[in-house]
Amino acid sequence: MNRTDRLYAITEELRAASPRPLSVRTLARRFEVSTRTVERDLVALQESGLPLHARPGRRGGYVLDRTRTLPPLAITPAEAVALAAGLRALAGSPFAEAARSALQKVRAVMPAAQRAAADETASRVRLVVAGAHPAADTGTATGPGSVPRAVQEALAERRVLALHYRDRNGGLTERQVEPLGFLGERHWYLIGWCRLRSAVRGFRLDRIREVRALDERAPDRGVDLAELDALGRELVGLDATGVTA
Repeated sequence: MNRTDRLYAITEELRAASPRPLSVRTLARRFEVSTRTVERDLVALQESGLPLHARPGRRGGYVLDRTRTLPPLAITPAEAVALAAGLRALAGSPFAEAARSALQKVRAVMPAAQRAAADETASRVRLVVAGAHPAADTGTATGPGSVPRAVQEALAERRVLALHYRDRNGGLTERQVEPLGFLGERHWYLIGWCRLRSAVRGFRLDRIREVRALDERAPDRGVDLAELDALGRELVGLDATGVTA
């Protein structure tokens, strides 16, 4: 067992035993290392901020304060994307440093492959303004402010979407869309390359009547993700003035 794994295992051993203390000798026997090694590990855990304290006496040892820590979390890529997008939206706010720290902790508990997938997808999610809120309930199949699972998965896997989309004037069209990202303002939008219009378009999620991910992978259209914010603002402005997707 390497040291990183052992530090994690010691933490969980202490968490399981809390509020009962565990001695250095007990931990050394459990992990088949020297007492000196365990002592160094415990100091490292304390220096990292773990609420760990020593209890003196014959039955003393080290105790982890469970009321100040969280157990390991099973985070899915979709959940990580939601957290990452929300926490990154706090940049520049008084909570920016706490958000950055929280995001690091979430990423730390994820397997490498899932972490990479979540990071890539989160880079395609933008909030135009702080405090973006879901659209009003229109009774559509997608639900108020929700992101259909097919859209989430298609964005993560770069798969083409088949949409039945109703524009603001009530017109219903069938589209094949190559997803580029999500954008949140007063409403949430899917930003993608529309094959019907041969251009990038924004699709309000509450106007999507049906959605299905195709087996086809979306080609690289050369859209710079760094321009997604400006592109999204433009599309949202067009939608507000009555120009349909």
